[in-house]
Amino acid sequence: MIVLGIDPGVSETGWAVLESSEGTPVLAASGLIRTSAGTPLAERLVTIHRAISALIEEHQPDHVAIEEMFFVKTANTIRATLQARGVILLAAGQKACPIHEYNPRTVKSALTGSGSADKAQMQKVLQKALNLEAMLKPDDVADAAAIALCHLRASRMSRMKVLERFGGAK
Repeated sequence: MIVLGIDPGVSETGWAVLESSEGTPVLAASGLIRTSAGTPLAERLVTIHRAISALIEEHQPDHVAIEEMFFVKTANTIRATLQARGVILLAAGQKACPIHEYNPRTVKSALTGSGSADKAQMQKVLQKALNLEAMLKPDDVADAAAIALCHLRASRMSRMKVLERFGGAK
């Protein structure tokens, strides 16, 4: 399974592609989509849409996992981030990629067992789970990888429950 994890933002959108075969996740690629504050919002949104579309085309993910809006800063930040999420969802929808949304507490809980885990705990889990030599930087990229890993784990749990229900696994 290939999952494209996305941490949406207008200035910086983090992304990470995780591949999992036999239950072992591997970080295949990651990065940051940056837009300049002085650029009109419409142009920034076009940049994000094009970049996400290109990532989907290049990596052919089976699923896209994206962070839900969870915390509030300012009205302008909320509005712009929601618009960035919109163009990301549009890009995934245009490529017929199933979209899964996770709030930060769910991601933290799935990876650490605590919905209030801090960034350092999350980084340690990611580093170990993905067998990385160094921590992922910047935080937006690490968050995207965490979202993708959360989806891989949630998918694995769902498959196990189905198999158990129908007698395929004990």
